[in-house]
Amino acid sequence: MDNIFNFFVLIGIFSIFLVRGSSASVVSTGDFNKDFFVTWSPSHVNTSVDGTNRSLILDKDSGSGFASNEMFLFGQFDMQIKLIPGNSAGTVVAYYLTSDQPNHDEVDFEFLGNAPGQPYIIQTNVYVNGFDNREQRIKLWFDPTKDFHTYSILWNLHQIVFMVDWIPIRTYRNHADKGVPFPRYQPMSLQLSLWNGEGWASNGGKDKTDWAQSPFIASLRNHKIDACIWEGNPRFCRAQSPTNWWNKERSSSLTLAQRRLYRWVRKYYVIYDYCQDNQRFDNNLPKECLLTKY
Repeated sequence: MDNIFNFFVLIGIFSIFLVRGSSASVVSTGDFNKDFFVTWSPSHVNTSVDGTNRSLILDKDSGSGFASNEMFLFGQFDMQIKLIPGNSAGTVVAYYLTSDQPNHDEVDFEFLGNAPGQPYIIQTNVYVNGFDNREQRIKLWFDPTKDFHTYSILWNLHQIVFMVDWIPIRTYRNHADKGVPFPRYQPMSLQLSLWNGEGWASNGGKDKTDWAQSPFIASLRNHKIDACIWEGNPRFCRAQSPTNWWNKERSSSLTLAQRRLYRWVRKYYVIYDYCQDNQRFDNNLPKECLLTKY
């Protein structure tokens, strides 16, 4: 079974790199100091001399965060992250795109810390025009505190895909023609932060942050931004040009290998899906819940 699974993972990874464009569309330098600016507590953001590695720190005094220098409209965003080891209950590492507007769009990865022996939880969410209520949670099939893993967001005219080590864990398709909101007008920046979410993040807020374990440290490296830089005209970012590979038809849906991996994640690792929460929505689930996922 493991060999079969590994085969489909390799096929899935190959298909991603096959459709991904040339380095001409990569707009990041690989240097955190050149691609981002610190938004919160510079004393809690440590960067290597060559700029290729960065750590975020949370202690009782402060959390930390940084944001990309540029805004983007569509592309793919990759970051290798090693999450907080040990008792990380109450902590939240956020990796997300946001437009920072009053009625903002946002695409979220949130890594919810947990008590020892409990799995790290990934919560994903999509905001459109300021409205969210689209949370999904999965438990990971590995320990994300032992080593770096790649977390990716593909955002194009057709879909949003959340990926872990190139395995799609969630999709959010553009069903705007059916009345489903989709983030397609507002440019967004890439941001990361580490903060105290003990009121809700771990075991429904029952497991509090143990400050005796601080400082809590999340490590980051090998970021890649392969996206369209916002320059005021959405036409350039929506075009199917050679550099805008993400908007081409071959990136409009999951490949067959990706679909198999997606179904594997959905079957074994999803622990909450708003599309299955009839009580929350009074048996009137959002429209996208009834539509195709790829």
